[in-house]
Amino acid sequence: MHQENRIILSVVIPVFNEINYLHKLFEEIKLYFNKGNIEVIIIDDGSTDGSSEVLSKLKQKKNYNFLYKLIKLDNNSGKGKAIQTGIKNSEGEYVLLQDADLELDIRDAKEMFDMIISNKDIKCIFGSRYLSGKLKKNNYFFNNLFGKINSLIFNIFFSQSLSDVHCGLKILHRSVIEKISLSLNDFGIEIDLASQIVRNNFFIYEFGVSYFFRSKAQGKKITWIDGVKSFYYLIKVRFFDNSISTNVSIIYSSIYMAFVGSYFGMGLGNILFILIFFILGSIIGIHFKVLSSSIIFLFIFIGSFFGKGNGTTISVIIFFLLGLFLARRSKKYFLNSKFSNYF
Repeated sequence: MHQENRIILSVVIPVFNEINYLHKLFEEIKLYFNKGNIEVIIIDDGSTDGSSEVLSKLKQKKNYNFLYKLIKLDNNSGKGKAIQTGIKNSEGEYVLLQDADLELDIRDAKEMFDMIISNKDIKCIFGSRYLSGKLKKNNYFFNNLFGKINSLIFNIFFSQSLSDVHCGLKILHRSVIEKISLSLNDFGIEIDLASQIVRNNFFIYEFGVSYFFRSKAQGKKITWIDGVKSFYYLIKVRFFDNSISTNVSIIYSSIYMAFVGSYFGMGLGNILFILIFFILGSIIGIHFKVLSSSIIFLFIFIGSFFGKGNGTTISVIIFFLLGLFLARRSKKYFLNSKFSNYF
């Protein structure tokens, strides 16, 4: 039974060299979250520009009603590490992740909180910079492109339909927090967090938010290198951070799909098709365990006996689609049975 004076919301804000934004940040927090049952956790991630002193002075003023926790990390350890530290020190029924640079509007954070607290079926909301009809300022094409490509790849890997995996504004119920174990210390934290939420079968809702992009001269920390690293993290969380049974399924389906690819093209084209189908097989292995995946392989094998030349190729494709359909049906049929781990 929750007590009446429980902390309902923990606002976790990592800070690294944001001295120009801290006063406004604090005023915005007071405007929207100034209640006694809310805690604001600031993680000073080894700032060297005077942010530490400003944060301490803001704490000493005590002209606020929320509980203010200031955590100082001796060295800059990355956004991911700061968020992990904040979450570990949080007590709220809900945890709100908010960036300190005000690229994302705290008014939107308040709207998200009001939405999730009024609907107990919602356990997780991600902000999205691409869904809203709200104000946006973003003149950096490649940053925008990397974000959309990463979200697309994430959706393919995890069978989701998210528009903005990398948005820093998120709110999670405590039941979600208790199921995840974050490990990435840099900007890869967004991919780490989203993948673990999906793995634990929580549905991610999205909420359109305003976005005011900062330039590097204004203190922007993320670079194109982080964009490239994000592709590595997507591969890591999808193809390596799995159970043994899932990894076996990935290897198994990759091999037989490479066999399917061998029916397409000639010469270098044939090698390209084998590679493409090998990748497709790895994705199939993520979603189907060995037994349901074997249904797909069986139908592909049967299809290979029909037709000649291009006719065989068409037959293999048709039988592949039929096998995929039956594999999905079998997976749903055995979902809540003792055989679910094999399908």
